[in-house]
Amino acid sequence: MDKGLFIDTLTNNMTSVVEDRGKYYTWRRLGPEDQRTRELWVDMSDPGHGQVRVHGILSNSYQQAAKVALSFDFPFYGHYLRQVIIATGGFIFTGELTHRMLTSTQYIAPLMANFDPSHSKESKVQYMDNGEVFVVQWERVRLVGKESAGAFTFQAALYRTGMISFSYKEIPLPPSDIGLAQAPVKVGLSDAFMVKSSQSEGVRRQTVYEYHRIEVGAVNISNSSAVEFTPLPTCLQHDNCERCISSNRTSDCSWCNVLQRCSDGMDRYRQEWLEFGCSEESKRTKCDDYPEEENSITPETYNVTLSFVSQNDCNGDDAEREIPRGSLGWANTGVLAGVASALVLILALALVALYIYCHPTVTSPLCFIHRHNSYWPSLRFCKQQQSGYPEVEGYAEEGSSMIEAGP
Repeated sequence: MDKGLFIDTLTNNMTSVVEDRGKYYTWRRLGPEDQRTRELWVDMSDPGHGQVRVHGILSNSYQQAAKVALSFDFPFYGHYLRQVIIATGGFIFTGELTHRMLTSTQYIAPLMANFDPSHSKESKVQYMDNGEVFVVQWERVRLVGKESAGAFTFQAALYRTGMISFSYKEIPLPPSDIGLAQAPVKVGLSDAFMVKSSQSEGVRRQTVYEYHRIEVGAVNISNSSAVEFTPLPTCLQHDNCERCISSNRTSDCSWCNVLQRCSDGMDRYRQEWLEFGCSEESKRTKCDDYPEEENSITPETYNVTLSFVSQNDCNGDDAEREIPRGSLGWANTGVLAGVASALVLILALALVALYIYCHPTVTSPLCFIHRHNSYWPSLRFCKQQQSGYPEVEGYAEEGSSMIEAGP
């Protein structure tokens, strides 16, 4: 796990640049006297920035989180995200699988601490998305057990370019007094990948591995300060073998021809990287080492592989069947026959429906409606229960689904 390295002594009034070993981000801390600090703060009361949504449930809850969709693809550690989860505890969760340990990894944390917005009516959790930047603001939230110390107001901004900024307006307590033993403070970024492990008693287990973290440290924040993260090029952005191996903007990149993906093997796609043998394949150092047939597929030389799941394969394991060359015509004929049968059935149903609509009082249509009305139940969405994270019923004006966050 790589961590940022300080190269300057930090003070409240000077900018300090922190290099992250040139891997994923460079970041700098900005003091109250820096012009950039004022530029990064987004005035949520200014309608020119875009529509601001106050999340009603998060603003009146403790230890909860809500999923929110983004209007743009946000690159995070080279992965593009279209939704995030806002937590009342001063951070944004970026993972796809929700669980009780949201605070462990895969986060964007301007000030992860034990905040309770439900303590005061003046507390708000609000966000804004104008297509170029997504901003979350925790406004006048208070720490559990230290409510009398004062209210905290701070922001996290996610830019379309991949840049991330943390801005702090009101930090009433010294950083050393914010954290508790049971609720440590975190400021920074983290990402992880998941690897499927053994399956027991019908439950497929996944293990989360944190592969990178940037720790800014609460000691580096104060009133009217900011932190700015600038993304660096990653292996994932290269879309062909030549760029992947020869680029001088990235390091340790390898090309997996099977997946047509460039990676160093340490990202959210690690499961596929291992399953498709990319670790062995990546030992090739030249793109010319790949056989020509792997890079160029023609209709005359390929076999078709169909993946299917039968009713007997309820465990989710795919069975593969290979259709040899020369049998493609038979396969296409079968597909065409199936499509034709479906069209005939749809046409027949449409004619029946038209007849019923035009002759509502005829005996046959009335009998049909009477007999089959009870066989058309209303559809309901089933809640997919994650361990420890039942959905929360309630009102949210933006219509986002709610997830209860554990400690």
